[in-house]
Amino acid sequence: MKKTTEEKFQTVIQKNTFYFFNPKFEEDYEGYVNSLKETLLNVKNRIETEGLKKEIFEDLISEKENGLRALLALTGFSNEYLKRLTTIIRIVDIPELNNLVYKDKWYDETNPDNIQEWSDSKIINLVRKNEFFKKGLVNIFFEGASIPFLADTIPLFELKKLSISKLKFEIPEMIDTLIRYKEKGSYSGKKGNNPEIIVEDILRKLNIPWDTGDLTELIDNAPDNKRTMDFIIPNKEEPIIIAESSFLATTSSGQGDKSKTEISIDVLIKEHYPNATFIGFVDGIGWYVRKEDLKRMVTAYEDVFTFHKDELSRFEKLLIEKIIKK
Repeated sequence: MKKTTEEKFQTVIQKNTFYFFNPKFEEDYEGYVNSLKETLLNVKNRIETEGLKKEIFEDLISEKENGLRALLALTGFSNEYLKRLTTIIRIVDIPELNNLVYKDKWYDETNPDNIQEWSDSKIINLVRKNEFFKKGLVNIFFEGASIPFLADTIPLFELKKLSISKLKFEIPEMIDTLIRYKEKGSYSGKKGNNPEIIVEDILRKLNIPWDTGDLTELIDNAPDNKRTMDFIIPNKEEPIIIAESSFLATTSSGQGDKSKTEISIDVLIKEHYPNATFIGFVDGIGWYVRKEDLKRMVTAYEDVFTFHKDELSRFEKLLIEKIIKK
């Protein structure tokens, strides 16, 4: 018998579980959490007995099943961020950083121009099979914050997690880790953490107005294909520069779709705003490791910028030439 809307409504209200949980899963995962806790307590006891030594953490990540996870828990450094950092180390050629991680002892990329991000299992296997990769990984947690390149590349919120004091289990540092765990989502979501703010700052400095949103002509002539634009400079009525921002710190299966969308928008802009320049801010390691998607993406724009200081200066010059001097 078909239920009425009210009956279906009451089913959800009266039989609501509020918080679903699978008891078997909860029990298994609690065992995993306890194993991390016990592992770290053993590390703490060993440090109190032997003093702080790199060898203790080398043994931790190579001999314990969840040793690397335990080290990340201790410092607050996320697994995803570690994977990004590993990719960056493989990409760049900084002598001081190379020496710190013994890069010449484990780096054997056959095609360095097409680097793909390593999986968790790849990193764990290398930790257990290559002594120098293991030592280099531990060195990052002991000394990484002192490397100028990493200090300039890693946001301060994350760089602070590479603290030798955290490895000593010092109480203030444990509190710091707890706070950073708690505030990570808020930190990531803050508007001031968006790279687009840098573009806004440049526009304000030059006293150049801008709009965001839908372009008028596209609303009227291509309502199904239009999209919200990040920067319409100086206004929607007579745009001179139209800019889109795509900063990706992680890889995504949607990057190919995004590039296709931008190419279609470029066609519409050329048709309805032939005098406007369509540019893109395309940056982040997510694009670096997906070069085929990147190649498609950049074809959509007349010019492409990153958030590197040199590129931001070049963007300023473009604004001066096309907006201020016009």
